[in-house]
Amino acid sequence: MSPSSVLVIEDNEQNLYLMRFLLEHHGFIVWDATSGPQGLEKAARLDPDLILLDIQLPGMDGYAVAVELRKLEARRTTPIIAVTSHAMVGDREKAIASGATDYIEKPINPDTFIDQLKKHLSTG
Repeated sequence: MSPSSVLVIEDNEQNLYLMRFLLEHHGFIVWDATSGPQGLEKAARLDPDLILLDIQLPGMDGYAVAVELRKLEARRTTPIIAVTSHAMVGDREKAIASGATDYIEKPINPDTFIDQLKKHLSTG
């Protein structure tokens, strides 16, 4: 069984480093993008098994990115996990309505992060 691949769309260097570290430590292939447009381009070109999507991105927020990702034929069923410090009432619903499959609050919990992702992967 080949390792699962994850595209991380995140502009914060520390958050990206932590997610990459945890994912690679658990055997995932990790690609990253630091902006919405770059994330869309990589999502179209690569074939990630799962996408981690920050909501607060420069230029194009994660909600808009999720909407655009779902327009891509190859990404219609790819799990998209919104990873955000937006933890206000309604933010989870807004992320799901935009096309996200699930929602993880920042700061991420290193002890539960991988399990939260694995439940969305058929190999999990």
